Parts: sequence; structure tokens; C-alpha cells
Amino acid sequence: MDIVQLCLLLLCALHLTLTAVVTKQIDHRNLFTQRVCCKRQSHFVYIGQDISGSPVSVDVGMCRPYCGGASRPSHEAGQQEYSKHSSMLEFLRSKKIPDPQDQLASCGLNHMCEPTGMRVDRVLLFEGPREVEVIEECHCEIKLTQCVRVPALRTYYSETPYETVIDVGGCSRSKGSPEGFSCVPTEFDSALVETPNKVDVIQTVTACELKQSCYRVPYVEYYYQTVHHEDGVKEERLKEIDVGRCLGGCSTGNRCLLRSPSDPQICHLWAERQSNSCVPQGYESHSFHNQHGMVRTVLSITSCVCQE
Repeated sequence: MDIVQLCLLLLCALHLTLTAVVTKQIDHRNLFTQRVCCKRQSHFVYIGQDISGSPVSVDVGMCRPYCGGASRPSHEAGQQEYSKHSSMLEFLRSKKIPDPQDQLASCGLNHMCEPTGMRVDRVLLFEGPREVEVIEECHCEIKLTQCVRVPALRTYYSETPYETVIDVGGCSRSKGSPEGFSCVPTEFDSALVETPNKVDVIQTVTACELKQSCYRVPYVEYYYQTVHHEDGVKEERLKEIDVGRCLGGCSTGNRCLLRSPSDPQICHLWAERQSNSCVPQGYESHSFHNQHGMVRTVLSITSCVCQE
């Protein structure tokens, strides 16, 4: 009888131990699920004045990669804390950076919190109509290491009979890009959106490549060309010339003043951008006879460079 009681006691203890282990694993899994957070946060931006002269601010939104956090200090406390530092840069460096583990738990190590849906609002300002992109929803998206074209849905004329959703496309923010190179759009297309007054043409991205900040993209133009053959026959052809365009921006040196300790790719404070422009550097000429028999010369861009 004592042996039977001892066996029952051991079975009960084993059952309680297994139950505790399983419960701990479920609680850990539930805790991770609770910490997963990629949500839209309000972010108001001043865009100008309306036709009555009143200021206009739009909640364009932002995707927050983690939830919770400490409450913001009061204005007086912030002034006292800032006065202890010699400069604004030192003050920002002293600020507590969010725990990297919180950000990793939000979407995972190989994911990031990105917009999943955006709409384009048209706001009538005193200077004229202006388009504003507003984030509607956010989700966790995998980080891409290659430069590829990614979908980018935009809703035009939201909540109207002309509401239209178009994949305008975009380029991945690949982390493995060489220094000084970015994943940028190189080929474009267009889509038509019907409106009450006319048809709007929306530019879309069809291809992306790794390029420097200032780069050349194809831009094809067509001309009528007259060709005179040796037998005296005159032939009219359609001549295609890729004249090219310069795209991108230019900046001198590294504009990042404060990088994230957890991820050096993230910059918390940028220096003011200098007014440099991306302009043609090399070119070539294309000469031909037009429909009137006159020689016409068209220049095409072969390379681009940053110029102050």
C-alpha cells in the first residue's frame, strides 16, 4: 500500500512539473505576442495656410516600431535638463535611446515597421492645391538585402465616387548597399485616374537599381528623320534617341550628426542639406536631317555629377 501511495505521489509531482513548464512556454509566447507592436501613430505636419488665411496641419501619421515607453517630461524639466549641457548635440546624445530589445521584439530581427497603406489627399492652400501622402496602416515587413522594386499602394480621391487604388511602386531600402549607393528608381510608367474635371496622370516605378546619389536615367524622345538613298529615293524614318535625365540629390560629406548606438544605419540628427544640384556631366550629339531637309542636332546626357 505504501508503494502505491508513493507512485501516486510521484505521478502527481511529475504532472505538476510538466504543467508548469508548458504554462511557462505559453506565457512566454503570449508575452512575445503582446510585445509585437507596429502601429500607426499621429504625426501632424504644418503644410501652409488655406484660402481664408488659417493655418493647415495634416495628420500624415508615422509607423511606430514599439509600444509603451516612459511619459514625456514637463517643459520646465526639459529646460533644466538642457541647461546642464553645452550644446543641443550633447543634450540629444544624453537622451535615453529606446531599448533595442523592444524594437527587435516589435517586428523581429529581420523585419521593420513600415506603412502598408497610404492615401493621397489634395488640400487647397492659398498658394494652390497640394498633394499630401497620409499613412493609413502599418505592419511588420521583412528587410530586403537586394535592390528590387516593391509594391506601394496609394489611394487617390478617397471616399469619393472616383476613389482609385494604384500600385505606384517603390524601391527597397537594402542594407547591403555599397557606401555611397542607394536603391533608386530607374524605369517609370504611368497610370490614369479619372477625376470630375479631367484625367490625372500618375507616375509609377517599374524598376530599381543601385546607383549613386546623383544618377542618369533613360528618357527616350522620337524625331522624324529624312534619309536620302543613292538611287535618289527619299525615305522618312522615325528616329529614337535616349536623351537621358539626371535624377537624385547631392550633399557634401556625411550629413548625419548623431547615429543610433544599436543600429549605425539609423540617423537621429541630420545636418542641413546644402543646395547642390545633380546636373549633366557628359553628353554626345546626334545629327540627322529633319522633314524639311535641314540638319538637326540633339544632345543626349551620358553621365551626371553633383554641382554646387
